[in-house]
Amino acid sequence: MGIVSPGFAGRRRGGSDLPPGQYLTRDFPVLSAGPTPHIQPEHWEFTVTTETGEKYKWDWAELLALPAEEITKDIHCVTRWSKLQTSWQGVSLDTLLADVETGADFAMAHSYGGYTTNVPLDDLLDGQSWIAYEYDGEPLGPEHGGPARLLVPHLYFWKSAKWIRGLVLSDTEDLGFWETAGYHEYGDPWKEQRYAGD
Repeated sequence: MGIVSPGFAGRRRGGSDLPPGQYLTRDFPVLSAGPTPHIQPEHWEFTVTTETGEKYKWDWAELLALPAEEITKDIHCVTRWSKLQTSWQGVSLDTLLADVETGADFAMAHSYGGYTTNVPLDDLLDGQSWIAYEYDGEPLGPEHGGPARLLVPHLYFWKSAKWIRGLVLSDTEDLGFWETAGYHEYGDPWKEQRYAGD
């Protein structure tokens, strides 16, 4: 069995709302780099570690006690599917990082199960990113990254790390799982930044 799960079936060509090279899907394909972790909310924890090693932690109850936002965004997978007007609920990274003292420029997202992906810190701020724990009005299932995932919808969806457990902030840009395998370090779907050098 391969390490990447099968994705989708069928293609429907989209319109002008889609980035170049993408097609519209109405289902929600499941792609994962390895087995699906099953984390019970009572065992979930999210940690932000600064470039100086200072740690800020939230457990599940603390996350849910923070102000939640309803989010409706299009999502775009590097495998060329796009899903429009997806509905989420979660906590803005602006809220989580409000009291974090840092001068870092980059973040490495770490997931339960060992997955990592790098994102510039600026792309996690100013209402661009969330820790999402509901999808379409229901608790986020494990196959889609539950109990909580990073949601960075303006970048290709591999940047929205499933099963999020933390961010490590850094002055330098290190590469995550797919980036070290040749995927683009940034991943802007409107510029078709699929692979390194795009």
